[in-house]
Amino acid sequence: MPFRKRKATPSPAGAACVPQTAPPQPFGELMRYSPLFPAEGKLYEKLREAVPLIDAAIVKLIRLTGGFTVACADKKVQKMLDAFLSNVPVGGCQKGMEAFLNTYFDQLLTFGTAVGEMVPLGGGQMALYNAPLDALELRRGKSALQTVVCRRGPGALATPTPHPERILLSVLNPRAGQLGGNSLLQGLPFISRILLQIYQTIGLNWERVGNVRFAVTYKPHNDAMDRAFAKERALQVAKEWGEAMNSGGRIKDFVAVGDVDIRVIGADNQILDSEVPVRQMLEQIVAKTGLPPFLLGLHWSSTERMSSQQADVLTSELESYRRILTPVIETVCRTFLRLNGHLSGCQVIWDDITLQDEVELGRAHLYQAQAAELESRQKSGKEQKEDGTSDNL
Repeated sequence: MPFRKRKATPSPAGAACVPQTAPPQPFGELMRYSPLFPAEGKLYEKLREAVPLIDAAIVKLIRLTGGFTVACADKKVQKMLDAFLSNVPVGGCQKGMEAFLNTYFDQLLTFGTAVGEMVPLGGGQMALYNAPLDALELRRGKSALQTVVCRRGPGALATPTPHPERILLSVLNPRAGQLGGNSLLQGLPFISRILLQIYQTIGLNWERVGNVRFAVTYKPHNDAMDRAFAKERALQVAKEWGEAMNSGGRIKDFVAVGDVDIRVIGADNQILDSEVPVRQMLEQIVAKTGLPPFLLGLHWSSTERMSSQQADVLTSELESYRRILTPVIETVCRTFLRLNGHLSGCQVIWDDITLQDEVELGRAHLYQAQAAELESRQKSGKEQKEDGTSDNL
């Protein structure tokens, strides 16, 4: 027995379902991020572009790390070493060791691994080059303590670099048995995806509510004549309303006969408060970077004591980054001295990290001077007592 087709229930008059598609997200890589798969370098680059707070945090970490000087044991070659550090070519368009180190440190924080190369130029001179990571591959050498840097050639074939002694390699927070490092931004794609969804929703809501749109409803009367021409009158109302709205900047009034109801679409709706969820996401980002919120322009409530403690914690973070960069500077300086026939050693001296104000620094120096003077007085008093005891004996 064949089944009879069931008739579809007609929808109410004047109502229809309109499918809506969400506009594309400009940073689709973050929307498709899955925490089960390792994140690539392109993802972290998009992350810095999508969330300006993350990019500002990395730039501030580079600036707060501070400058440095290199002291040579042989005073005769100190002037030559200073000139090299100030004028060494970097990447063909920059000069100075600090320019190379800023790009090197930026690469280290963003990708967890930084690679540079010392390029001899002849005559005892050399240049520095920041190598892109997408053209390199790290492999384990003959022993577990050896890392070989390979270059990717045509056909995705990787060959070891011909001069491994010229390669500068640094990794950030590597796991046990891992050759490469881990980015400072690891764990932030998921948080940033939620943050971008909130921002995109805010933009869509303001586009819908801020750009006022109207719902014009014509209600015919109960007489037969009005009902018969309801469609024609509705079309006429729509035409006149469209001309009134698209008047090219001129103000035009809309006049209609009959029962016409005009309302603003979305006027009764309330936009969700995004302050609390946005702050929760930003707190996770700030905690990952290790910077105090006030350095990123986030004026959250904090006491004076809390700010000083945050500055102390940041100082320890910067000191740890300096310990990673110091061997790179020493290797470059020693190589330059060897190229010029000097065997003297060198020492990297970093500038003091000044996160406190000058008043606090002056008070700290005063306390240190008072403590040193008190210790010297106590030491001299003990010596005088010992001398008097020996004379009596």
